[in-house]
Amino acid sequence: MKVLVIQQRYGIGDMVIFLPYLHALSKELGCPITLLAKKSSNAEALFANDEHISEIIELEKSKDGLSGFFKLSKELKARNFDKVFIFNGSLRYFLLSKFAGIKSIYQYPLFISKDIIFQTAKTFTETFLKHPVSTQPKLRIDTKASELSKKKLFMNKDFKHIILGVSASGPTKRWPVENYIRLAENLLKISNCKFYLALGKNDCDIEEKIMSSKIKEACLSFSKIGIKETLPIIKNADLYVGNDTGFLHISSALNINCVGIYVDSPAFSYSAYSNNIEAIVPINETINTTTHNTLGAKNISFNEVLEKVKKKLNL
Repeated sequence: MKVLVIQQRYGIGDMVIFLPYLHALSKELGCPITLLAKKSSNAEALFANDEHISEIIELEKSKDGLSGFFKLSKELKARNFDKVFIFNGSLRYFLLSKFAGIKSIYQYPLFISKDIIFQTAKTFTETFLKHPVSTQPKLRIDTKASELSKKKLFMNKDFKHIILGVSASGPTKRWPVENYIRLAENLLKISNCKFYLALGKNDCDIEEKIMSSKIKEACLSFSKIGIKETLPIIKNADLYVGNDTGFLHISSALNINCVGIYVDSPAFSYSAYSNNIEAIVPINETINTTTHNTLGAKNISFNEVLEKVKKKLNL
């Protein structure tokens, strides 16, 4: 049997959150799946060692528009898929599957718009499988790479190894970088710590502020390495603390304790799926009321973050 799964959201975190449902379908159907996903989701790097995902077809810009539609449908038709599971309500992907000659099409209700990402995916998958599915994602990584990273970076028990999630997909989703510097300074006063800066190549301003601060000697930046190379480092960490970003969800899926700071994103949708994530939201907000346009970066309690981090690290 040949099975296609379509998950078209852009984010790395989104892709990680969908992982339990990809695994559940693969296990139930007795075959690995082919995944159609946006290049920005970094699915290729995330799932390089996942036996349940045999191939990833990237949705590139060349596959947009009418000409891209027919180009992609032709490509899919050549693969002779038996089933497709479409994790969205887009008419485009329904028609794409029809043009690709896929006989068994399973899809969200057409034109569905606002949804709680993990709950909708869970309901959709369970309706097909007829049994419960866990919402906790589990990323597979190369164990040899994990051990090599541990030795190379001296990730031993003499230090607390902390991922600082200082970046985010937009400025309104970021707790100010000065707070992370202050947090690290406080932790260094009571314990030996190493900090791993979860940021990208476009976060030069954030990186510069941290690497010109008092904590610079205790920091290693992810800015010049790819997602695939960060996975073994995150796997060996003691804690993630930071913004709602892809690295938060990667850490959760690698079974790392996480303190997620939600200042301007749907806190419930992006934390309640995992027992590994403890959410911190702005003062006077709740996990259910914190969403897009909350704009709560200035209303996060520094002491709450510090105390929760200390508790997670047993300090």
